Amino acid sequence: MSLLKASLLCTSLLMANAAIAVQNQPTTVAEGINTIGAQKVSFNNGSIKMAANLYLPHNYDSAKKYPAIVVSHPWGGVKEQTSGLYAQQLAKHGFITLAFDASHYGESGGMPRNLENPADRVEDIRSAVGYLSSLPQVDAMRIGTLGICAGGGYTLHEAQSDLRVKAVAGVVTYDIGDATRNGIAGMPVTAADRQNLMHNVDEQLNKEAAGAPVLVQQLLPSRGTLNDSTPNFVREATDYYLTPRGAHPNAQNRYIVTSPGLHMAYYPLEHMDQIAPRPVLLIAGEKAETRKFNQQAYDNAKQPKELMIIPGASHFDLYDKPQFVNPAVEKLTAFFGKNL
Repeated sequence: MSLLKASLLCTSLLMANAAIAVQNQPTTVAEGINTIGAQKVSFNNGSIKMAANLYLPHNYDSAKKYPAIVVSHPWGGVKEQTSGLYAQQLAKHGFITLAFDASHYGESGGMPRNLENPADRVEDIRSAVGYLSSLPQVDAMRIGTLGICAGGGYTLHEAQSDLRVKAVAGVVTYDIGDATRNGIAGMPVTAADRQNLMHNVDEQLNKEAAGAPVLVQQLLPSRGTLNDSTPNFVREATDYYLTPRGAHPNAQNRYIVTSPGLHMAYYPLEHMDQIAPRPVLLIAGEKAETRKFNQQAYDNAKQPKELMIIPGASHFDLYDKPQFVNPAVEKLTAFFGKNL
């Protein structure tokens, strides 16, 4: 074989192997696209063992200490979805980041499964901050927190009483308490609705006290049941959570039906002023039904604070769509870079 032929053969084999490697790269949430570069770690929240993914900066140097960010996922989500995406992207900009499964979800412990308890979610974040502070590569005086959707509400609430958090941000923050009491744009809740909800919760609690099993139902309706009367927020949620775009086997689309009883008296944004003088950043979509919560958080906070509205973005656009996520990450990078 001539040298030229041998060279061409080697080149073709290298190109073929590279193509195979690219083909084998994860391309969806379920395949692990948002966990590329992550290390699986665990920490404790009391008696509950928490599962998390730790992301290190590019060109990581073990001799250095880095600023770090805890990233919290939405209601019903898991760490491999949007929180993993934001953690992954922020790590590329020089931060150590931690995306974790909330207690009762994903690979974390906690019984019963799929319980959405605000008190537990806040303690999850508090424990995650403690875990990061214990790592030798983390500067414990430079820890921030970030939450998406309901994770944003919990994150803002947790920072109000945790001075270890030096800067806090929420992306499309969702106040699960206000949403339960009053609803969101396009999905209002009336006084009669509230009474009916609490009646049903109380009835189920009595059944469980008498020995009935915990009642678990679907969180989002099946896509085949959507129709012209389905609210846009629900349509967009199913398009993310119940399609290859955002579906993950650990996100079970289930919830304990008595959970809203815990949400009814939850007011995470009332004491935003307690975060000051630490800085707050809120990022909302221009078209998001949850925009009002971000405005409320901003209005209740003291300076330094900032509210960024992403033009044209809906709530779920900011979960994963690059044209909306990229400017959000750019803003978050500047915010945490300045304040951590």
